[in-house]
Amino acid sequence: MEGAQRRRGRRSGGAAGRPRGWCCSFAGAPQSPDLRPFPSPAASGVTAASSAVGGGVGGGGRKLPPKSPSLSSFHSSPTSSRLAGLGGLIDPRRILSPGRVSPIDVDESVSLPIPLPLPLQLPPPPLPHAEEVVVSVMQAAAVPLVASREADADDEALDLRLFLRGRDGKCVVMELDSGVLCDSSAFFAAMAPGEGDAAGDGGDGGKRIEVDGVDNVDAFRAAVELMYEPDPLRWLAAAGVSHSIDVLEVSSSIMFERGVKLCLSYIEAVPWNENEEEKLKNLFARCTFDEAISQDVLARLRPHSWNSSEDLTVHIIQSVTSSTNSGARKDMQSLVNGLLSKSSVYQKDLAGLNKESLYHICCACLNALVDLFDEATGTTDHTAQALVIRGSKPLIERISHQTENLIWIFDILVNNDMAEEFVELWANQDRLIRVHEQASPMTRYELSRISAGIFIALGKGKVQCRGDLRSLLFYGWFSPMLLDFGWLQRCSKGLDVRSLEENLGQVLLTLPLKQQQFLFEEWFQCFASRGAECPNLTRAFQVWWRRSFVRSSVEAS
Repeated sequence: MEGAQRRRGRRSGGAAGRPRGWCCSFAGAPQSPDLRPFPSPAASGVTAASSAVGGGVGGGGRKLPPKSPSLSSFHSSPTSSRLAGLGGLIDPRRILSPGRVSPIDVDESVSLPIPLPLPLQLPPPPLPHAEEVVVSVMQAAAVPLVASREADADDEALDLRLFLRGRDGKCVVMELDSGVLCDSSAFFAAMAPGEGDAAGDGGDGGKRIEVDGVDNVDAFRAAVELMYEPDPLRWLAAAGVSHSIDVLEVSSSIMFERGVKLCLSYIEAVPWNENEEEKLKNLFARCTFDEAISQDVLARLRPHSWNSSEDLTVHIIQSVTSSTNSGARKDMQSLVNGLLSKSSVYQKDLAGLNKESLYHICCACLNALVDLFDEATGTTDHTAQALVIRGSKPLIERISHQTENLIWIFDILVNNDMAEEFVELWANQDRLIRVHEQASPMTRYELSRISAGIFIALGKGKVQCRGDLRSLLFYGWFSPMLLDFGWLQRCSKGLDVRSLEENLGQVLLTLPLKQQQFLFEEWFQCFASRGAECPNLTRAFQVWWRRSFVRSSVEAS
């Protein structure tokens, strides 16, 4: 009878007529001035109900002593405490309101009360380490799961206490409606004590469930709270994706099927960052969810068919090479370079690209470049007429476009150790070599830009080719390089000319000495007549001279 009165008192302390489904407590809650301990029954003469876990739940069972006006209460006010030091010289009847003074004079015959000292408030005693502090939590609205119980308010008593103890020593106590808890979770339905075991288990004639060794107490408590939420999706939205993933894991472990569906529905409908995505992948690797309710999330985590990314990458590269917007093409090239970089976080498959498809794109760009140079040299002898606009782009711009495509693809091949065949393909371009002699310097130097990239890669050792292939490359493209070097200096377009000079000499020194002599003689004549318009291979020439003559004379002696 007394327990029923106490429960009715607890329910009347919340919002008017609103039932509550649970309340919780947290271990180790700090003392607050608003939660001072009430006076003991011996001191106040008023009985107060005490909780088994320290402090009342929901404010039920405790009564404050009735307030009565007293002199000590007057002198404990902020104003009176400041005036207490004046030794009672000021009549308290004069202080009626701020800014207003009573016209009543002091009657000397009336003896004023002597102000009493302020009562000394001792700090509350510290709580033991294992003690629990109960904090009342009220629910704002009824839960749809217990709609059938709303007709009888007395049946909604909080008849079960749930004790959650974490591995880190944290403890949470929740007062719950056992009917909602057991209907929502098969795990708790199997753990809940029967009607015959209810007495004395949880205090006040209620039931008691203890769960020890919880990894994440906050997530476990949130999963239980989700059972009583009237608007669960809004509650999950306020919690966020990361916290909802934790609640999803707990809901799966306690067989809270409705919570699993709610969490998956919310997680699928919102964006994720990379940390949340990895967290979801790890969760799906550890836990198994019903495919019918998790297929939407799985569709965002991984594709249904695990096709290789090689075909898609080649398709993207082909789209970049066919782009007609120069600004967008540069942005897309930078994007693809970052995705294909070996140091990129996105590079997961070390198998590389589809080599055959890449060289198919190279051949298409080379054929287009040959056709453009045929157009530039075969239309007319006048330079002005060579700048024919076909469609919306001038001829020079279209030649530059194909040149940049080939340079970019060559860089991709170099980074993936597949560039040797490109060197062979470029060394055998007899048709372009013949066209170079007839073309305008404004257009033919674009071909030397491609040759410059190859010479730099060979000089740095990024590409290894056979000796006969290197000789064929110099035989075809060394003379055009000497002619176009001045244009490469004036219109470098990102080319490092000093690196070109250094690495061109390094590659030249890898040829047989007899071929080096022929090429250095050609360079010496060009350098003597053109000066800065010719690459400076002086250092490589000195190395060749020492190897060819100084060492030979020493050996002969």
